[in-house]
Amino acid sequence: MSVPRPRVRVVVVDDEPLAREHLISLLADESDVEVVGEAGRGSDAVHLIRSVKPEAVFLDVQMPGLDGFGVLRAIPSEHMPLIVFVTAYDEHAVNAFEVSAVDYLLKPVLENRLRVAVRRVVERALAPSASEALARLSALAELLPAAAPNRVPLSVDGRVLLFSAHEIDWVDASDDHIRVHAAKATHVVRETMASIESRLGAGFVRIHRSTLVNARRIREIQPWVKGDFVLILHDGTRLTSGRTYREHVRALLP
Repeated sequence: MSVPRPRVRVVVVDDEPLAREHLISLLADESDVEVVGEAGRGSDAVHLIRSVKPEAVFLDVQMPGLDGFGVLRAIPSEHMPLIVFVTAYDEHAVNAFEVSAVDYLLKPVLENRLRVAVRRVVERALAPSASEALARLSALAELLPAAAPNRVPLSVDGRVLLFSAHEIDWVDASDDHIRVHAAKATHVVRETMASIESRLGAGFVRIHRSTLVNARRIREIQPWVKGDFVLILHDGTRLTSGRTYREHVRALLP
């Protein structure tokens, strides 16, 4: 006898009652999800998400007071659910995917388009979590021979990507995320600077509170104002040091 697949618990957040009711009614026809709460204000959404800890949230972007992005900033990273943005404006699409949203729905939400978003949510929610995969990969890395290349697992948008340390050019912080610039692409990762710095280890230099650089990728160092420095990477990227980290840069000079 097969065991029924668990339903994904979702919360719906929208300041427009009719839009909220419409979305809830569509979700009611989806057998793999269960609506466990709704909110009409950003502040209420933060309290609800922290309280019921849903696996996913269908989140309006533009709301009075605390908007959708403000809601995300108020949720601790360890309790962050999967996010599907729902809005009448497509101008927010880039920002939505920068914070690793699962999907982005335009109002009025169409049934067929919602079904695609639900499938993505369900697949992501019921798959082994990225954090679990990251832990397994990290444990595996400890068993590799010492001569093996240094491989750095990064949790990116529900996947775990493996990079050699030399492939990573630089890292910068953005709110509660970091952005890893590697192989001519930028990957948004929910991790702290301190954590990624300790994992990357030797060869990476902290030049600013929010910037970590692969020393092997630095092409030129120029003096800047008030004792700071400008570092130019091989791809032309220009990064400026911070006052607290000047000595780290000076250590690279002959």
